[in-house]
Amino acid sequence: MPYLLLIHEPIGQRQAAAGPKAKRFYQRMLRFAGELKQRGVLRAVESLTSQDEAVRVKVGKAGRKSSDGPFAEAKEMVGGFFLLDCASRDEAIAIARECPAAEWATVEVRATGPCYT
Repeated sequence: MPYLLLIHEPIGQRQAAAGPKAKRFYQRMLRFAGELKQRGVLRAVESLTSQDEAVRVKVGKAGRKSSDGPFAEAKEMVGGFFLLDCASRDEAIAIARECPAAEWATVEVRATGPCYT
């Protein structure tokens, strides 16, 4: 069953950890992704750019609108994700606990599924 691990990181953390420390963190994440691939559970993984570069699109009564970031003040941003193929929710949670990002960010575990049933 597909599960998404969303990495919620504190705003400004990337700028604060720039340099060699950031490179070490990133290398750990790459190794983790490689291990998940070898285990056969990794479907996709991506790091996301800062929310300052994001654009939101909404279609409503006033028509199609888009707005550039930054958006509402937040303490965290989605910094990346892992899409996994796990046998169970417990397996997805166990993998989230192994994720290096859990040391400096929150790793949210979400099952995929239809919006409406």
